[in-house]
Amino acid sequence: MNDTVETSGQGTSCGLVAVIGAPNAGKSTLVNQLVGQKVAITSAKAQTTRARLLGIALEGEAQIILVDTPGIFAPKRRLDRAMVNAAWEGAVSADAVLLVVDPVKQRRHELEPLLESLADRPERKLLVLNKVDVAKKDKLLELAQELSAKVGFAEVFFVSALTGDGVPELKAHLAKLMPAGPWHYPEDQVSDASERLLAAEVTREQLYRQLHEELPYDSAVRPEAYKTRKDGSVEIHQQIVIARDSQKPIVLGKRGARIKAIGEAARTELSDMLGVPVHLFLHVKVDERWAESREVYEEIGLDWVR
Repeated sequence: MNDTVETSGQGTSCGLVAVIGAPNAGKSTLVNQLVGQKVAITSAKAQTTRARLLGIALEGEAQIILVDTPGIFAPKRRLDRAMVNAAWEGAVSADAVLLVVDPVKQRRHELEPLLESLADRPERKLLVLNKVDVAKKDKLLELAQELSAKVGFAEVFFVSALTGDGVPELKAHLAKLMPAGPWHYPEDQVSDASERLLAAEVTREQLYRQLHEELPYDSAVRPEAYKTRKDGSVEIHQQIVIARDSQKPIVLGKRGARIKAIGEAARTELSDMLGVPVHLFLHVKVDERWAESREVYEEIGLDWVR
């Protein structure tokens, strides 16, 4: 975490909030809503989040540092273990832990072990039932009572991370929980992730969105170069790493149409995020063992685990 920064006025507060839950519960979308802009990638595919990225939200004199953790699930591969470790590390010493639950899908096989692990943790725990815009109200109340009986949640919130319903109330409550003290980040900073890493995440999101079920999770976007040109524009070079030769035509598309579309969509979003023209260059590399590479883990913000 950065050194504390000077904040104007008295009575400032700052604290850490860990956002955890089963894969695809809507954690990243909720973090984006709390921050007020996009800082974490979202996708219909579960387990999209890999790195433990911070979103930084402001509410009055309170700075709320949000740890957007990977979805917690039963780890099988090295990458899975690294993601789960990152999730639990994000909850350590947090001033509050938000358990985000999708009341429609629930994913009970992943939710139940999570509830057991949370039950004895010392942090203040809040239950956030997401997707209330599509869930039945009577079922929501039943689920809230059931889960609260298993874990000592201090409060329960009903929100729609997609539409923003209930999010202002949650944000105001979190602000009250933050301990008194100076802010840790400047007022205009919304994430602790480098622009280099955020750029790779934006491309990875487009990779998921445009290829849907065609491309499995064994892919990564590696940042190679990131530099500002003399005219103020940004030049970015990235490598899309896949595990098998058979996946390369999928990513490239007919006559390179797919990778061009992925690059165009990512470039447009990055230009909007950075406020300057972006020149994005993508190329594809096949590496069957990329998921065992310490270097790749470091580049995408995960710790190497055995």
